[in-house]
Amino acid sequence: MREIVLDTETTGFEPEQGDRIVEIGAVELFNHMPTGKTYHQYINPERAMPEDAFKVHGLGDDFLRGQPVFAKIAQDFLDFVQDSKLVIHNASFDMKFLNAELGWLKLPKLPMEQALDTLAIARKKFPGSPASLDALCRRFNIDNAARTLHGALLDSEILAEVYLELIGGRQPDFALAGNSATNVAQGTDTEWRAQKRATPLPPRITEAEKAAHQAMIDSLGDAALWKKLG
Repeated sequence: MREIVLDTETTGFEPEQGDRIVEIGAVELFNHMPTGKTYHQYINPERAMPEDAFKVHGLGDDFLRGQPVFAKIAQDFLDFVQDSKLVIHNASFDMKFLNAELGWLKLPKLPMEQALDTLAIARKKFPGSPASLDALCRRFNIDNAARTLHGALLDSEILAEVYLELIGGRQPDFALAGNSATNVAQGTDTEWRAQKRATPLPPRITEAEKAAHQAMIDSLGDAALWKKLG
């Protein structure tokens, strides 16, 4: 199962009021494990950067002026995400901007059902507790010391760690819990758990191995820890 953990940085809050995307970062997961493949792109918003937004991500006009416009990178972005599940913190915000940019170019929009909102998962899992990315890093002891400013690729890498903790830790699911994230998001939380065997496995140690082990213990003397525990 392929998933893309994604984050964007923008000039503000409302694309319909002229705000644009200035950075996209994404991390690929396969069966809930990072593959090492990432997508990262700065984007020229073709407008001035408001001071409030600059304070959040530190991306200024002089730097962004030399970056490609969204139209130049749109197809590469779509080719990277394909139809994979998009794991996003506060998904409605990023999806609103991505689909606005794609819509202006008459390109196919990303279906909202393609997105998995980790903010919604966190609020269901920890009702009443702070659910920001920083708060979840503190909860899961994830190092986010490098996050002095928001950055799309860094935030997507951190979010990937948070997401894996939200769904039960960084473990390959061997197709046994393929719907675990969806179940958590829906409040059913039916993650796969190892069950006790109905019939214990027979011992595999031979009689000769038992005898050799006992001889080793006897050679340690009466003060040996093995004898005290035994």
